[in-house]
Amino acid sequence: MAYSQPVGYLNNNNGMESLHPRQKSVSNFTLYKYSITDSISIQLTPVISYRWKKGDNTSSGLKFGDLPVDLMWRYVNADPKRYIPALSIFAGMAMPTGDYNRLGRAQDGVGAGAYTFRLALTSQSTYTLPGQHELRLRVWSTFRRAVTTAHLHDVTSYDTSNGFRGRAQPGMYGQSGFSLEYAVNQRWVLAMDLARDWANGAHVRGTTATGQKVDTIAQSSGDWQIAPAVEYSWSPNFGVIAGVSTYFAGHNTNFDVSPQVAFNSVF
Repeated sequence: MAYSQPVGYLNNNNGMESLHPRQKSVSNFTLYKYSITDSISIQLTPVISYRWKKGDNTSSGLKFGDLPVDLMWRYVNADPKRYIPALSIFAGMAMPTGDYNRLGRAQDGVGAGAYTFRLALTSQSTYTLPGQHELRLRVWSTFRRAVTTAHLHDVTSYDTSNGFRGRAQPGMYGQSGFSLEYAVNQRWVLAMDLARDWANGAHVRGTTATGQKVDTIAQSSGDWQIAPAVEYSWSPNFGVIAGVSTYFAGHNTNFDVSPQVAFNSVF
């Protein structure tokens, strides 16, 4: 569960600008992972959100976003004695299940309207430090590319208005980063993520209600974010983690502060 609170806007020159009104949201991310074999698994990550902006209404209710479905293969098993990390590859598709087209309210736009190919490479290793404290290091890099275009009608996720007709090609985007988890004891863990996001602008083509031709490419964006957190596990199968993520650099993107809490269970 995450709450997003924009506190400003990072412009093209990496400068901070005021942002009013501010788009706020509460989102629930649930990761379902099923192991097919010891090294192959499938996972789904549905997202449900609610958004609001002062003076610009709210979403019409809880909104279900695009649905990512990924297949994961761990092709190298970890060997701590030889300092070999576990290496995995993820490949999948994000299904365009989120509302994006013919929106009754602009706040209802939570989808891209296109099938999006997803690829990720991850590395995970664990080291035993003095005092029998475990340190886990994760490194990842992700890539996303739309493989279809979105058909646009009226108010859409792409900032179009009533009467618009056209198409949109979402821009490529991705993320690279690493995380550290330090075990204070068997129950308490200190964690920190550091990540870099990047995104190309969407290409929108079409015609407005007045017949004006539109052919625009949005500006690219990027950001750096950090997310410290604390995790508590009361059993090997159940735990909770709480923290906050915030941007500290970037361009053409909102400067967000997002408190987060997550529950983890293994069956």
